[in-house]
Amino acid sequence: MSAFSLFAILILWHVTFTFSVRPTMKMLEGDQRTSMKEKPRRSLGSDSSCRTGNPIDDCWRCDPDWETNRKILADCAIGFGRNAIGGRDGEIYVVSYPNDDDPMNPKPGTLRHAVIQEDPLWIIFDRDMIIRLKQELVMNSYKTIDGRGFNIQIASGPCITIENVTNIIIHGIYVHECMPATKGLVRVTPQVYELRSGSDGDGISVFASRDVWIDHCTLASCHDGLIDVIYGSTAITISNNYMLSHNEVMLMGHSDDFLPDKSMQVTIAFNYFGEGLVQRMPRCRHGYFHIVNNVYTGWKMYAIGGSANPTINSQGNVFVASDSNFTKEVTKRDSQLGYSEWKKWNWRSEGDLLLNGAFFRASGQDTPSSYTKASSMVARPASLLTTIIPSSGVLSCQKGSQC
Repeated sequence: MSAFSLFAILILWHVTFTFSVRPTMKMLEGDQRTSMKEKPRRSLGSDSSCRTGNPIDDCWRCDPDWETNRKILADCAIGFGRNAIGGRDGEIYVVSYPNDDDPMNPKPGTLRHAVIQEDPLWIIFDRDMIIRLKQELVMNSYKTIDGRGFNIQIASGPCITIENVTNIIIHGIYVHECMPATKGLVRVTPQVYELRSGSDGDGISVFASRDVWIDHCTLASCHDGLIDVIYGSTAITISNNYMLSHNEVMLMGHSDDFLPDKSMQVTIAFNYFGEGLVQRMPRCRHGYFHIVNNVYTGWKMYAIGGSANPTINSQGNVFVASDSNFTKEVTKRDSQLGYSEWKKWNWRSEGDLLLNGAFFRASGQDTPSSYTKASSMVARPASLLTTIIPSSGVLSCQKGSQC
């Protein structure tokens, strides 16, 4: 058995990817909301068997009362999206219906009705759900979608659009088989609806938005990208996600000619890029990208790519190349002028673990000051990732137990 196969099997055996039936939680029904009093953020003790070295998970997962203290999650973000508070300062909204019968007039108690509200909301669910949307789910600002405790899937239709908003948290959702949306009327606030021109079939699309955190989701097999961040979006963290079975995984930046993306800052941390991925993990244009403490296994073309002079700071990642001699390189640059142009782009690999012949082609400056705008957190040693990666993707959280 090859070195790639042995390592990949070990990682896959550990990865959390369980969608079993969870115990039901006692919730309000329908559209009822309640203010949930929570304890202030506090020390969760020093249980070494619970802690992994992942600063996000160590912030909240050791608490057996995570269900009561859900909103503590909002204090646990890291990276460029660390200020995303989602619906922390609002009420709890319980989704009780998986239906999406009328995107123009969403029924109270549905996910669409929740995300369009003007007030901050922390959105949770009262049972397992597979939500098949008829149109893209257009979110309003200051919302958290929190799937913990149940098997929540958004699948087999248009998926999530985060456009011209701020302070969004998406946590614990399985997003897969997303399809393009057709032209149609969609409610975007309680007072406003829009004629939408359709969507590309991304899992999660982030347009012209800031303070966004996507954490502990599993994403697979969408029509276009799994996560796209474009049109000047910034202050984004993509963390602890499990991505698999997809071609063009993540696009950062709209086009080479769209200059507002020069201010983009994105952290990609503690993700597991698993089986069946081809390219764009991510593909970057302009902007500043901190790619830190992720595991990559067997990309079919390349892992990290870019054009238009993005700054890429790769730290503490594990890159396991496939056995093919044609896919050993981690990086890929698109440049009309070739090496004479991209040799000036600041791309570095620091503390990465490159296995089975994988190699990272660095370029540009290697001085710390060159990567200041692409540095958002302290990288953990790559050797720790064999214990961190088992927590990637949707978690199986049960009431009364550590998650």
